[in-house]
Amino acid sequence: MNPRSYASTSWPFIAFVYAVTISEFVIVSESSYSTSYEDHFMRRLDPSRLHNYQYDGLSSASPSHTYPSQSHLTPISGSRVYHVVSYGADPTGETDSTEAIEKAISDAFRYPTDAHLMKGILDLGGSQIHLDGGTYKISRPLRLPDIAAGNFMIHGGSLRASDSFPSDGHLIELRPSSPSVMYEYITLKDLMLNCNFRGGGIAIVNSVRTTVDNCYISHFMSEGIVIEGGHESYIRNSFIGQHINMGGDRGEKDFSGIGVKMMGNDNVLRDIVIYSAEIGVMLLGQANVLMGVHCYNKARGLGGIGIYVGSPGFTQTRIVNCYLDYTGVVVEDPVQVHITGCFFLGNALVVLKSIGGVISGLNIVDNMFSGDYTGVKIVELDESKTPFTRIDQVVVDRNNVRGMVVKTTVGRGSTRANGTTWTFDFSSLLLFRNLIKNVGYSLEMEQTQGQGQGQVQVFPNHALTNVSHNRVTVQSNVAVAATLHVQVHQTTYAL
Repeated sequence: MNPRSYASTSWPFIAFVYAVTISEFVIVSESSYSTSYEDHFMRRLDPSRLHNYQYDGLSSASPSHTYPSQSHLTPISGSRVYHVVSYGADPTGETDSTEAIEKAISDAFRYPTDAHLMKGILDLGGSQIHLDGGTYKISRPLRLPDIAAGNFMIHGGSLRASDSFPSDGHLIELRPSSPSVMYEYITLKDLMLNCNFRGGGIAIVNSVRTTVDNCYISHFMSEGIVIEGGHESYIRNSFIGQHINMGGDRGEKDFSGIGVKMMGNDNVLRDIVIYSAEIGVMLLGQANVLMGVHCYNKARGLGGIGIYVGSPGFTQTRIVNCYLDYTGVVVEDPVQVHITGCFFLGNALVVLKSIGGVISGLNIVDNMFSGDYTGVKIVELDESKTPFTRIDQVVVDRNNVRGMVVKTTVGRGSTRANGTTWTFDFSSLLLFRNLIKNVGYSLEMEQTQGQGQGQVQVFPNHALTNVSHNRVTVQSNVAVAATLHVQVHQTTYAL
């Protein structure tokens, strides 16, 4: 057969069959994968184009816009990812989305399961409320249902309080109606919460093993995050501030509210920034840990506090590798408190506040302090209510200081005299007034008595004779030229 005649007679038919085959393949492909495509790529669309999708009306309070149906957003049968736009939530923030998001949360908590976490707490299997990258206006707190459950996440978008949002509420609340623990392993992640100066951001009440991760909380009036009761909340990698700024705000003196308020035990606050609040962190529980917290909220000179540690007399708190930026730490009656590896800038300091006059088991060691050479002490005592009278196992030592006054509980010094009395005054260095509990000293003599072969080495009798008012006095029975080397401690140590 002539190749050219073959091409001329057969090619159109082959091309037609090829085209039909491709068309059928495209139809089958769209039928099989259109749901998956929309699920993965819908969030890339311009919000203004969302009205092109049809919404099947799962919520009686749906906004005027229409959004993808649940079947489009949950391609796999039995999926536990609940997309709020499929419930009628408005990702543009123009209309109220409270009821739509509440319906999604309610459905997630009613997913049938026989699995459990702690006894009596259902395991929701990692159910997720997905905010689909939108901004949603809400008019009341989003509360988890009164169903004991956990292994649940809310993530991926922004919430903004409406102008009618209650001033005593929080945008997201884990707040069961009963005092017992109802929620375990709840995760709030990748969220921006704009409180609109109406209440607070997140309330975690009677919950265990809760995680707040990568959240940005702003414009609160009460607290950015409050933890009450429960156990082991973990807050990390987040930014919290009443007014969005980068420091040096002209309205800093008017900052109010608390960045994070912990009224519970065994919680961790790690790698967060609190850039605007009257008090950065308030601790009113025991055995909490703060690591890598940067507080540059309201400056101390304007009445602000970076970290306030309450629970006087039973504190058990560790503050490690934190950055107090022009705002310091206040601790009430510290008992087993550890402050180490921190940087205190701009005359930031540690204030020990007496409530019942107790300090026991306090370490303020290996920190850096930097000030403006105006005479501010690195550690101060607030005894306006009552003096500290029970002081035990306190170590303030090994801090390096620039532009501030060193205070310590461990003093070392030397003084030379030719006579019978040597006195060294530690009063400007030691933290506590008129308190020395341990003294170690040596007397280094410099001369002999007599000449030539008949010279006699003098070995005077000497003794510690006085430690009052933080001054150490040593006396000898004969006059000699000698140097007194002395070390003192203001505390006793556990054996």
